[in-house]
Amino acid sequence: MENKNITIGLFGFGCVGQGLYDVLNHSEGLKASIEKICVRDKNKKRKIDPSFFTFDKDDILKRDNLNVIVELIDNADEAFAIVRDAMNNGVSVVSANKKMLAENFKELYQLQEKNNVALIYEGSAGGSIPIIRNLEEYYDNELLSSVRGILNGTCNYILTRMELENKDYIEILKDAQLSGFAESDPWLDVAGFDTKYKTLLLTIHAFGVVLNPDDIFNTGIQNISYDDILYAKQRGLRIKMLGVSFKAGDKFRVYTLPHFVDRESELFNVVYEYNAVEVEGAYSCKQTFVGKGAGSHPTGSAVLSDISALTYDYKYGYKKLKKALSANAKIEDGAKQIEYDFSIRLYIRFQNKEELKDLEILSIEEEHRSSTTNYIIAYVNFNSLFNIYNKKDNKLFVCAY
Repeated sequence: MENKNITIGLFGFGCVGQGLYDVLNHSEGLKASIEKICVRDKNKKRKIDPSFFTFDKDDILKRDNLNVIVELIDNADEAFAIVRDAMNNGVSVVSANKKMLAENFKELYQLQEKNNVALIYEGSAGGSIPIIRNLEEYYDNELLSSVRGILNGTCNYILTRMELENKDYIEILKDAQLSGFAESDPWLDVAGFDTKYKTLLLTIHAFGVVLNPDDIFNTGIQNISYDDILYAKQRGLRIKMLGVSFKAGDKFRVYTLPHFVDRESELFNVVYEYNAVEVEGAYSCKQTFVGKGAGSHPTGSAVLSDISALTYDYKYGYKKLKKALSANAKIEDGAKQIEYDFSIRLYIRFQNKEELKDLEILSIEEEHRSSTTNYIIAYVNFNSLFNIYNKKDNKLFVCAY
C-alpha cells in the first residue's frame, strides 16, 4: 500500500515537540508536514518561524485540511480535551501523554470505536522502544506470562549515578534537575507514577486488561538513601525502578516499585536514561527491548513512527482486549482480574519501628539496626502496601527482593 500525504496539527513545542520537528525534517520518504503548532507561552523565543504558531486551539481543531493531530503537551486534562475533540471531529491522533491516556483510557477506546479513527501512542510507554506495536502485532497470539521493565529514564539516571558516584539521592537529584534529566517537580517520576501509567498501558496491550491508575500500587525512589545503594552493591545487586505486570494463575499482579536485580538479569546493565522492557511468553520465552527512554529526539522518533504508521491507515487492533470483550467481559471490570492478597518479599528501610505499623508483616527473615540505618527483610501482605500509598509523609524505602 502506498503511503499518503499527512498534514499535521501539533499541540506543544517543548522537548518532544521540538524533537519531532527535527526528526521529521530529516526523515526520508515520509510525506508529512506540520501546518500549525499551538503553544501557550506567547513570549517564549522559538527556533522556527513565528508564522507556524498559534495560541488558540480552535485554530487547529477547526481546520478541515488536517489528517492528524499530534498532542505533546504536559497538562493531562487539557490534552484529553484536545484528543477527545479531534477524534469527535473524525481526525486521528498521536499522543505521548501517558498520564492522560492512563486516566481516560476507557473513554478514549470508545471514541476510537465510535468515530472510526486511530489513536496511537508509541512514545508514551518507553521512549524510543517500539514496545506497544510489538505487543499488538508480534505477540498478538502469544500466551504472554509477564511484561516488566525499567520505564522511567529519570529514576534510572538517578539510581545509576548514586551507585557509580557514591553519592546520596538529594545531591544527584539536584544535579539531574540542573542538567535537564529531572523535572523541577520530580514527584510523578521519582514516586513511581510515571512508571505506573506506562505499566497500565502495557498491561492493556499485553493482556487485554484495562485498569484505572488507582488500581495499581506504586512507590518509587523518593525515600532512597545511599545506604540502600550500598546494601545492594555489597551483595552484587542493583536497584532498578520497575513496572511489573504478570499472570498468576487466573489473575494478574500489576504494580510499580523498586527491585533488586542481579547480574543474571538483562536489566542489570541498563543504566543512565536508558529503558528496557522484558516480555516473556509461553513460546517466545524471554525477550528484552532496550533503548533511550527519555530525551527530545528519541521520543520524537517514536512519535514520528506513529505518524508514519498513519500514512498507511494503521490503528491498534486491541486484539486481546476485544477477545475479552467478545467473551462478555466488561471494559470497566479490569480490576476484578487483579490479585492483591499475596505475600511479597521486601527490603524495608525505616527510621523507627512505628513506621511499619501500617504494613501486614507476615514473617521477618532478617533485621538490622545500627546508628546509621535500620532495615528488615520480610514477607509482607501486598494488599497492606496500599496503606502507605501516595503519602508524602511516608519515610519508608521499599524494594522488592
